[in-house]
Amino acid sequence: MKRASLETRLALLALAAGAPALATAALLLLASDLPRMLVVLTLAVLAILWLGFGLAVKHRLTYHLNTLSNLLEALREEDYSMRSRRSRERGAMGEVFGEVNSLSATLRGQRVQAREATALLRKVLAEIDIAVFAFDSHGRLMLVNRAGERLVEGAAPGSAAGELGLSDLLAEEGRRTIARRFPGGSGRWDVWTGSFRERGVPHYLLVISDLSRALREEERKAWQRLVRVMGHELNNSLTPIRSMATTLRTRLATGADANALREDLVNSLGIIASRAEALGRFMTGYTMLARLPAPRRQPVQVRTLVERAIAMDTRASVTIQGEDAIIAVDPDQIEQLVINLVKNAVDAAGPEGKVGVRWRLDADALRLEVLDDGPGLSGTDNLFVPFFTTKPGGTGIGLVLSRQIAEAHDGTLVLENRDDGRGCVARLELARYSKTGSS
Repeated sequence: MKRASLETRLALLALAAGAPALATAALLLLASDLPRMLVVLTLAVLAILWLGFGLAVKHRLTYHLNTLSNLLEALREEDYSMRSRRSRERGAMGEVFGEVNSLSATLRGQRVQAREATALLRKVLAEIDIAVFAFDSHGRLMLVNRAGERLVEGAAPGSAAGELGLSDLLAEEGRRTIARRFPGGSGRWDVWTGSFRERGVPHYLLVISDLSRALREEERKAWQRLVRVMGHELNNSLTPIRSMATTLRTRLATGADANALREDLVNSLGIIASRAEALGRFMTGYTMLARLPAPRRQPVQVRTLVERAIAMDTRASVTIQGEDAIIAVDPDQIEQLVINLVKNAVDAAGPEGKVGVRWRLDADALRLEVLDDGPGLSGTDNLFVPFFTTKPGGTGIGLVLSRQIAEAHDGTLVLENRDDGRGCVARLELARYSKTGSS
């Protein structure tokens, strides 16, 4: 049996509430001495009023519910302009209409914000110099920005990834660097592929950015830095040589005293030889940076390697602490790296300072630290700039070469001030290629 509607049930309830009063009135009228016609007429009027008020309740409730239904339907259709004037009424129904009006205003504000955010996103996508492609689950292009249209010829919504030559890039998720020729350019590209869901259906996002321009700019800056450093070093050597050559030529032309001239020649040649040696050290350092060979890995006892490196510098007593372990590295390169770190630590600590080397072997890497109690680092911006040094007679290649060796071993090298006291700590991390061993 089909259940009656809410408004019908409430109308019947209202009629039921008035039924006892109507029945009582009928009994009293029938028991009275009034004329029969008047009794019937009175009962008819009461019955009509009783039914009218019941139907009025139903009509009133139906009207409110229909109004509420229309408001909710408008919200579902994203029409937030409709409002109910009955929100000012007292009682539960007024509160309901008030909440619906508030919900409509909130949704309208959120829609405006969403449209503004979407407009901003579209503007950004259109202006950035990175190609962005969005594909549906069937590999059909849904969205592409201007950079993507310039990069891939014929990129338009509805095109298949295979037709655009991008299907292989969609097949592998994640970030990678590739060398490829597109209709809009060739070179090295940073490619990122990811997935997202829209209405429960998977979609794919492809982002392609040109690395060639950034690499060329970095290469240009590197050349500028190198030329600036080389020019500075050459001028430091050529300027005194030029000055002394001019002075000696003048002395020879004026017929200076032979003994004084001999003494000037000896001094000048000594300075020229010194500057030539400095230039030789400079070029040797540059050659080491430019021609570092690939590491030749072999099992090495960490303690033995550290002890050999420490023995190269006898100026200070260096303490060591670490477990017996074997790791596969290039012993010559890693030993040179540790020598550089220990030498820097000893220079920073001074004759009375303390230097320590400690290490531990985790499941994935060897972590080695060289600590000193010197003044610490005043700045880290130029630590790994080639040929930059603050030490008298320094070459400025030790740390650069050390980091290059670490990176060649799939590792990292970081220098920072200690947080447990005074001084600096150099942290070396090398990828582990062998198991723990014993000495």
